[in-house]
Amino acid sequence: MEHVIVRTDKQGIPTAVISRGRESCLGAEPVRWFERVNWWETSSRMPRGQGCVDVEVLQVQVWLGRNRNSTLATMVLERDGLGGAWRLRESLSATA
Repeated sequence: MEHVIVRTDKQGIPTAVISRGRESCLGAEPVRWFERVNWWETSSRMPRGQGCVDVEVLQVQVWLGRNRNSTLATMVLERDGLGGAWRLRESLSATA
């Protein structure tokens, strides 16, 4: 998965996503949820120091680049449980 940077405002609400050096501004309120991790599929033991088995997921709709007149694209992001960084799980085609 590709690592991305999620910019937030002072309240911690995402405002933009930087992917491959390109900043895309959010065009709609993000949707956040948590999913259970099947850690046993990739490891025989739960990772040391990782007491949580949930992964934070963020679905955002962004304008392509900074052009607010462009169509919105949907990105599904997953937070890396180890360092707190975000990874691009899925990028859906732009909507009309």
